[in-house]
This record gives sequence, C-alpha cells and structure tokens, in this order.
Amino acid sequence: MLLQKALSSTARIAARSQFPSPLTSSFSRLSSIMAPKLRDPSLFKQNVCYVNGEWIPAKSAKTFEVHDPATDQLIGTCPEFTAEDTRNAISHAETAFESFRHKTGRERSKILRKWYDLVVKNADDLAALITWENGKPTADAKGEVTYAANFFEWFSEEAPRIYGDTIPSSIPGNRVFTIKEPVGVCGLITPWNFPAAMITRKIGPALAVGCSVVVKAPGETPFTPLALAELAHRAGVPPGVVNVITASENTPEVGKELTTNPTIRKISFTGSTPVGKLLMKQCSTTLKKLSLELGGNAPFIVFDDADVDLAVAGAIASKFRSSGQTCVCANRIFVQRGIYDEFSQKFAAKVKEFKVGNGFDSGTTHGPLIHHKAISKVEEHVRDAEQKGAKVLLGGHKLPDLGPNFYEPTVISGMTVNMAMASEETFGPVAGLFPFDTEEEVVKIANSSTVGLAGYFFSRDLERVNRVAEHLEVGMVGVNTGLISDPASPFGGVKESGFGREGSLYGIGEYQVTKMVTYGGMGKKLQA
Repeated sequence: MLLQKALSSTARIAARSQFPSPLTSSFSRLSSIMAPKLRDPSLFKQNVCYVNGEWIPAKSAKTFEVHDPATDQLIGTCPEFTAEDTRNAISHAETAFESFRHKTGRERSKILRKWYDLVVKNADDLAALITWENGKPTADAKGEVTYAANFFEWFSEEAPRIYGDTIPSSIPGNRVFTIKEPVGVCGLITPWNFPAAMITRKIGPALAVGCSVVVKAPGETPFTPLALAELAHRAGVPPGVVNVITASENTPEVGKELTTNPTIRKISFTGSTPVGKLLMKQCSTTLKKLSLELGGNAPFIVFDDADVDLAVAGAIASKFRSSGQTCVCANRIFVQRGIYDEFSQKFAAKVKEFKVGNGFDSGTTHGPLIHHKAISKVEEHVRDAEQKGAKVLLGGHKLPDLGPNFYEPTVISGMTVNMAMASEETFGPVAGLFPFDTEEEVVKIANSSTVGLAGYFFSRDLERVNRVAEHLEVGMVGVNTGLISDPASPFGGVKESGFGREGSLYGIGEYQVTKMVTYGGMGKKLQA
C-alpha cells in the first residue's frame, strides 16, 4: 500500500496576534467555498481521462472524489482507472510511438512550443486549478505555471539539437559513430506538490526525443494534469503520444502495471524513498530504465561569516515555499553559534509577517497542507522537539478555525540531533534551528542522513565555499541562495534520494539510449 499512501492520498489564533484573527479566518473559510471561475471552463475535466486523443471514463465507470485541502469541500470526481484501463493506455502509447519517433526534432520542437504557448495563454486558469486542489496561494500557483511552461520551452529548443558522436576506432578500416534514439514508451508517476511542473519536467524531454508517455496523475491533484492534457490536444500532440490517467484507491495496481508491463521501457517517479524502492523492485522484472527523484532532508547551513540578512531571506524562501511541502525545502537549519541568536531573532520576525489563509484570498502568503496525514506528521515533529528540550519561538499549533489542514508557520530553537526532525523529512511549515561550532562538525552532521537531494549554505569565504560544496553529500548545492530550481539546471539527488537528472541538457539523456554503429572495410585507397 506504499504507492497508494504516497500518491493518492481560532481560539489559539486570537491568543497569538501574529496570525489572522477568528473573524479573518471565518471569512477565509466562507470565501473559499465557492469554486474559482475559469475563463475557459472546458479545462476542468471531470470523470474522464485522456487516452489516445480522446476523453474516456474508466471501464468500470467508477470514480473517486477530490477535495479542496483548504475547506475539505468537494471539488469533483475523476475516473478510478484499473490495471486493465492502464494496459489500454499503454497499448495506444505503443502504437503512437512507432510513428512519433520518426518525426524530426524540428517537428517535435514545434509541437512542444505550441503547447508552451497554450500553457502561457491559459496561465490564470491553470493557477486557479492548482490553488483549488493543492491549496498553495495564487501567487505561488502562478509561479509554478511559469516554471512548468518553461520546461516545454527549454526542451522544445533541445529537440532539434540531439547529437551523436564520431569515435576514432582502434582498428584500421573501421568507422564508429553513435546514434541517440528514444527509449520507447515511458511511464511517468508524479506527485501532488507541483501538479503542473512535475509533469512538464518529465513530459518535455520525453517528447523532445520522440518517446510516448502514460502519465499517472496524483490522486490528490488530478485536475491540473488533465487540464494540461487538454492543452496538449489543442497543441496538436498526436493521439496516443500523451496519455493522462487517474486513480486513487487503485493506485497500487496502476503503478504495478506501469512498472511490470514489458511495453513500458522507462519509469520516471517523483515521490517518497520507500515508494521509489518498491517501484525499483517491480521494474526489475523487466529491467526498465529508471529515474527516481525521492525524499530529501536538506541541510541549510549558515556560517558566522555569512551575510545574516541574506541568509535569513534564503532560509525563508527555502523552508517555507509551498508551506514547506517541497522535496528540496530546508529541513535542518544549522546556524553557527556566533550568529545563532541574531539569526534566530531575525528569522522569527520574518516568519511572524506571514499571513496564513485560503490560497484564493488576497494577501495570503501560505495556504494549507495537503491532507490530515501531513498535519499529523508536522504536529508529531513539533511535540517531539518540545519533549526533548527544544523551545518553540513562534507558532507550533494547528489552525482549526481556518480549516482542517492549516498549521501555524513554526520556528523552533535549541534543536539537537536526537530529535525526529533531524532524521525525518517534515514536509510542513516548521523550521528547526540547530546550533553548531565548527565546519567539520556541521558537514559531518549534514552528511549523516541516508538521503542527499539538496543542500544549502551561506558564507563569504571563497575557500570555504569550495570546500563545503565539495564535501556535502547531495546532488544539488545552493550557495548564498535558497532557490535552486531552474529548467536549465540538472535536478536530482544521491544516496537514497534516487538517481537520474531532470531538466537541463542532462535531463534529455534520461529518455534516450545510445546505439553504436561500426562500419568495417573502410579506409581503402582511392580508386584509380
């Protein structure tokens, strides 16, 4: 059931004046009951999935409900696909692949560019869907749409520039060269925290090289992926090349079909490490190519020679983006003792300025968590830290008057390595501040994690910058910045954070195989 768990899934306020009053929170709940008005209502797809260029229900006609995380109000229903439904989508993708792979890179580029243009044109509607089903504030949702569109733009520009190599042979008379070919039909399994960007980051390179795809949309946030599928249709993506399917209760059987069906030659998954291990085990039966972007426990290190104000701004951006629900969020904030008090005070003061509320409400900086299980984990981490001697400087409680899934942005000081937050990914709006003394000490603690996705540190010492960047056991390092995501940069981790890279010139290779061709009997003299 791991796959299902990962993919489907104010009295106190009045006493703490840094957060909205009960009157404000009541208005927030009331205002969020109404569905957002889309400029193009046809982008909101209910009870159908996109398979072979058509909108179809599950064969069983069974559906599942999707709820607004801010209010728990029903948003709509989506098809509960089965393994049989999934096999049908895979079959159509296989048929489509045989012709799509032979399109020129320029032809595929034009399709991706048109899809990009349509995403930009419909950005407001896509952002509204993201806020509705994910909960993130409108400003963040709009930022995600831009980020998502940029992957289509980037890979539309890469598509015509897929090159092989000419290799000098060690055997006289032989000529050796390589061809880059599409790997085949790809199964893409995406998470709920970035319902648009995580899909485009995978589909973009797949289509650029000539693959067809079957996308398993997240059960918590299926409507954004389905809207992207509608735009793919309008962009002229050939039938069967892009297929978007949904499931909630049946997620395990759909995932197993994708990972064991021999037609699927590549799986790309973003999600938790336990589920990644399960998928890898299932893929071993057919030896599929794999890209896994899994859990993180990002260290954020502030040395005493850092610009404290810059470090505070970087920590705010890294820790509290999407209410802490990103895999590269700072999960452990280490601050050298010489500036620990100064950093803590300034950091808490910035967090105090946040406005928690419904993502559609004006001025909201942070929305709800995705569901009650996320709230429970955050609460467990806060209480664990308190019981083991840490001090809550700010927040530390649920916000039931706002809705079922709201939690106060929280700052905790006096963190130690024996607390749960030191070894487990919180995935919520809680910042734990760990004091440290030496560079050697903090790098050792940072590297003690079994995962290694992202890491951050702030310093103005050039020698230290190179030293620490080279010693951190992570796939991505942010130096004097809390934001590292960019379509031009390779995204991925080491250790149990997975393998493979997304985005950048390296990301396109994840969907290719290299074929070597050797010509013999060459190099003879010119004929007289």
